[in-house]
Amino acid sequence: MKALWTCHYGLATLEFTTDSARVLAEIASAFHTALERHSVEVMGEYEHILLKREKGTVTITMNRASRRNSLAADHLAELLAAFRETGKTDASGIVLAAAGPVFCAGHDFGDVAARDLAGCQLVASCDLAVAGRSAGFALPGGKGGWFCHTPAVPVARTVGRKRLMELALTGDVIDAATALDWGLVNRVVPDDELDDAVAELLGRATQGSRASKALGKQTLYAQLDRPETDAYTIALEVMAAASQTPAAREGMAAFLQKRKPDWRD
Repeated sequence: MKALWTCHYGLATLEFTTDSARVLAEIASAFHTALERHSVEVMGEYEHILLKREKGTVTITMNRASRRNSLAADHLAELLAAFRETGKTDASGIVLAAAGPVFCAGHDFGDVAARDLAGCQLVASCDLAVAGRSAGFALPGGKGGWFCHTPAVPVARTVGRKRLMELALTGDVIDAATALDWGLVNRVVPDDELDDAVAELLGRATQGSRASKALGKQTLYAQLDRPETDAYTIALEVMAAASQTPAAREGMAAFLQKRKPDWRD
């Protein structure tokens, strides 16, 4: 099973206000920062993960197959460092993968007294996810003496309250088809087609202006859990401000001139 993130291209988190001038200034500053970092690429050495870049895609592979890619503290620290490091490059997307037959078995028993997640938290936290047909997903804390408190946060926002409660209280494994039906993953494909399916989806998701995609993602996540009126306030301001960016102007010009756009970000 593999999960996908598209990275933020070094953009700072924006604070949305009703002051359009401030929003424009924040966007301009974020774009400037992204452009400054556009040509920077530093891929460090890691003990528990592997980094590989192919064109605009960086693949981060959890490489603890002997431990079922369980999440020890140093493993988690390396994952965070790798994502931050990749965010400083001009990569257009990140694939999170895993070596061996298990994507992630949850927290390492050396770090905690009981396992509290089995890949669900990682997958639910992704922008996009593709699973092989043999994949299974669980929040197994409900079977033991603990509970999946932190994994429940992203999983609830992905599958909804009732399905989250079923996963959390029973600890049962759901198969890939159920995960697809519940919205935990975007695609389920034969295991031997997984790599191709990941590349195809990521290729479509990262086409066009990278800076616009990054700003779009930040805006989506900023408004998703807000009341509708607040969500519209955020989205309208950012949409108006973003219409003045070079990427937006190039997109509109290309459409009107019936030509292919030339994305420079």
